[in-house]
Amino acid sequence: MAEPPNLTDSVLAQAHTALAAHSDSPRLDAELLLAHVLGRSRAYLQAHAEQALGSLVLDRYHSLLARRAQGEPIAYLTGEREFWSLSLAVTSDVLVPRPETELAVERCLQLRTDASGIVADLGTGSGAIALALASERPRWHLIAIDRSHAALRVARSNALRLQIDNIEFLQGEWFEPLQMRRCDLIVSNPPYIPAHDAALHALRFEPAMALSPGPSGLEALHAIIARAASHLNPGGAVVLEHGATQAADVARALVAAGYVRVRCHADLAGHARVTEAHWR
Repeated sequence: MAEPPNLTDSVLAQAHTALAAHSDSPRLDAELLLAHVLGRSRAYLQAHAEQALGSLVLDRYHSLLARRAQGEPIAYLTGEREFWSLSLAVTSDVLVPRPETELAVERCLQLRTDASGIVADLGTGSGAIALALASERPRWHLIAIDRSHAALRVARSNALRLQIDNIEFLQGEWFEPLQMRRCDLIVSNPPYIPAHDAALHALRFEPAMALSPGPSGLEALHAIIARAASHLNPGGAVVLEHGATQAADVARALVAAGYVRVRCHADLAGHARVTEAHWR
């Protein structure tokens, strides 16, 4: 006798099949979305595989599955993403925080071990980098900058929800809101995808201005490198995330601008994704 089609295990199996052609992790996606609809954990789903699901739950679940099949990120469907062990709210106004960006956080913490300091996060988006640093260094003063009012609204909401209060949020283009202020450390995960890169299609649900700065993909990185020194204290450092093929270009630009001790770091996949440098 066939299992009823509305049992949790059967519904997940059907969802897995439906997403198989659209996701690298169809089973995980199916579980995350159903757990979200139910307001439960994935462990709950596994422990209640024989639980029958009501029509309202199924309708909402199938709606989310259809959106996922179109390529919409899981984080936008559930409204949250974990970064640096912090649960962050995300919307389509901000990029989905990626695991490789944690490398930038690691480098900041390694470069500045002082208990106090002033650190600027340029293009903060959801606030992921600033929130991670602020949580690890509660006596640091973080300045989170973004040109998008909507993105800053998300970042401020995350800080409030996480009860992190050592971040100042400013709206504007890169260094503009800092005016004459100087920092001990400047970190950024700026847009760096070339405007005509085919990868942008897969990222079409995320804000375009946070993905691509122009034809080469290096425009924002060069703009930051050109002006960062005027906002760094002596001995300060800059930490930049970039594309996997851009490390050499970023390093050359930093050296040409007068920075010293320029180093590139690879992510867990072995791609050079973060470059750091010190101001004299």
